[in-house]
Amino acid sequence: MTSSHDHLFNRNHQNSFRACESGSRAWQFPSTDSDYDVRFIYARPFEDYLSVFERDDQIGFLVDGDMDVCGWDIRKVLRLLRKSNSTPFEWLQSPIVYMQQPGFRDELWDLCGQYFCGRANAHHYLGIARSAWGTMAGSDEIKIKKLFYVLRPLLAAKWCLEKNSIAPMSVLPLMALMPDDLRRKTAELIAFKSTTAEGCAVSVEPDMRQYIEHEFAVCEQVLAETQKANLDAEPLNIFFKKIIRQ
Repeated sequence: MTSSHDHLFNRNHQNSFRACESGSRAWQFPSTDSDYDVRFIYARPFEDYLSVFERDDQIGFLVDGDMDVCGWDIRKVLRLLRKSNSTPFEWLQSPIVYMQQPGFRDELWDLCGQYFCGRANAHHYLGIARSAWGTMAGSDEIKIKKLFYVLRPLLAAKWCLEKNSIAPMSVLPLMALMPDDLRRKTAELIAFKSTTAEGCAVSVEPDMRQYIEHEFAVCEQVLAETQKANLDAEPLNIFFKKIIRQ
């Protein structure tokens, strides 16, 4: 996607700051039929923020059937940062950037470091991983898309709890947390996934299953002992006022 697509992210006079890929392409394990999950952050005209009425804080539309585009208002993004929501952390790390205003990403990323809470992020990631793991329903097979919906968030939760820092968006650095043999198998699965459809079922070998179950147990135990962070909203207010006045 090039600058000729900028109009996609500037609808009804909204001003977009960053548009990026957020799905399996950015996570670095796409399939042959993966669509495009485009996400962007925008601001409305200044006067809109002075209204007594609440306005929609997101925009969504489809393009050509295989491009899912969704944007969040900067105020929504900052409110989620206050809760240490992992989604803005991921959008700002995406290796696939479609458009970006100079300086915006770096300034907001510096703020993210102040709003990281390992407990909140790990809880979010474990919920995604558990939901995907549950699709096996006692079988030895799982759709390859769902297997990576287990592995990436499970490893992200492990990263948050062990390193007490924002987890990488891409699965590749997260795989450094795995034993060598399972890391090699996961790399082979990524290569295979790139040549097949997302609905393809694969067998989960006993060592991989054992590793996943063990990491679930360890992460959930550590999570239960991790305190919730108390995060000050004032730096977000300062950033918000600066952005909408520009």
